[in-house]
Amino acid sequence: MFAIIGILIVIGAILGGYLMEHGHLEVLFQPAELVIIGGAAFGTIFIANPMPTIIALFKGMLGVLKGSPHNKALYLETLKMMNALFLSARKNGATKLEADIEDPHKSDVFNKFPGFLKDHHAVDFFCDTLRMSISGQMDPFALDQMMETDMEVHHHGLQQPISALSSVADSLPGLGIVAAVLGVVITMGSLGGPPEEIGHKVGAALVGTFLGILLCYGFLGPLAANMAKIADAEGAYYNVLRVGVIAYIKGNAPILCAEFARRAIPHGVRPSFKEMEQACKGGAPAA
Repeated sequence: MFAIIGILIVIGAILGGYLMEHGHLEVLFQPAELVIIGGAAFGTIFIANPMPTIIALFKGMLGVLKGSPHNKALYLETLKMMNALFLSARKNGATKLEADIEDPHKSDVFNKFPGFLKDHHAVDFFCDTLRMSISGQMDPFALDQMMETDMEVHHHGLQQPISALSSVADSLPGLGIVAAVLGVVITMGSLGGPPEEIGHKVGAALVGTFLGILLCYGFLGPLAANMAKIADAEGAYYNVLRVGVIAYIKGNAPILCAEFARRAIPHGVRPSFKEMEQACKGGAPAA
């Protein structure tokens, strides 16, 4: 939502200032310049990136418009889920825990927390580690290393579309110059014409440079920066899951596992202990 507001502010400030100087909006509308810049930028995406990265890039841009899902409500739900799952395992044994993590979408515990289940990567990350702790003889330190490796690989994958969008943004001023040069070439062929016609063509050529710089610094560059912040927020969420799982494997009480995880939540979205405690009191499954 804030990204949409920011886009509107950028457009409003630029066009508003232009109109204050008695500019004519129709001069800025140059479809040919948009085709040259936009088409070339779109082509560079396909030249530089494999299809999975391209798909992730466009999904990431849509994600910026929606905003990060890793808010306080999701964190509170996740803490509540950990407490409920670990309390169920303590009361009903490892067999119940194994049944829950084997198919989370059919688990009576996990189905109480749809926000967590929406992120299938997080579900796999969480459940696969618990599965290893039950079936294997790995110590908490080895499991912690394994989870950190998984997090690094996942974060690297999130960075690929961000890097791709940043590269496209960096290329836009240059593509704007390409459009401007082509406009100048066309203008040179009309030097014998009336001054008004030459002025119009020069203005159209300069719009190409303007659009390239605006799209870079006003839109795509900030979008890439926002995508990077969303990726960081997702990484922080995975770290919370990691801390909670390791606390459980070390034998801590369910509410302490949730507290360990809560302490790993970034301050801006971290629920208080009282909020977590109240949520967990209403979220524990019956024995």
